[in-house]
Amino acid sequence: MKAIQVFDPALCCSTGVCGVEVDQALVDFSADVDWAQGQGAKIERFNLAQQPMAFAEHAAVKSALEQKGNDALPLVLVDGRAVLTGRYPTRDELTSWLGLAAKDAPSLFSAAVAELVAIGAAIGANCEPCLKYHVAEARKLGVSAADMRRAVDLAQKVKEAPARAMIELARRLLEPATAAPSASAKLAAIAATAAPVMPATSAAATSCCGPAPAIAPAASSCCGPSTAAPAATTTAKGASKCC
Repeated sequence: MKAIQVFDPALCCSTGVCGVEVDQALVDFSADVDWAQGQGAKIERFNLAQQPMAFAEHAAVKSALEQKGNDALPLVLVDGRAVLTGRYPTRDELTSWLGLAAKDAPSLFSAAVAELVAIGAAIGANCEPCLKYHVAEARKLGVSAADMRRAVDLAQKVKEAPARAMIELARRLLEPATAAPSASAKLAAIAATAAPVMPATSAAATSCCGPAPAIAPAASSCCGPSTAAPAATTTAKGASKCC
């Protein structure tokens, strides 16, 4: 039987269920690998995050990375020859490469698996009677409590993902819009800050320098204030004068 090597991108694990969101393609491929190995197939997997030297030491993998970068991963080699890049193979492709007949690929959808799926669906639908019924049926089939808890946890993660997305969308839609000030409003604001502030003056002010001084009493044609009639003197010609 041929040997298959799979070079994965950087993953925290190869199952596809340990991240924030479930990678269904990776989950399906992991199940297919387990099945093929159960049929006696030799399949090796290498993780870029954990085994980078394996990528550097294999000529075909190194060449693919140099040409396509991370888009080349996952990369599948059959007997050392690259047969698939950029995605995981289907079970039919695995059986073809390994020389396994299609009849050797039995369905995984057993009665126990069906009950685990139903438990997950009950969680997603918030259906209490459904959950009670399918948990009881799973117990009859010998499904462990640990497997049922896994089904519940996975269903809850799938259920919460769109709920979080909806809440985030609602927050974005309901944020108050910040309207930009109009051009006229901007000009008015600039003018208001640039205009000088004139000090208040009293009603008696007559100049910009301060209040007007008090007006002196009316002066006579003589040299002093007209408080009393000036003493008149007689000139030689008899004309009187002041001062």
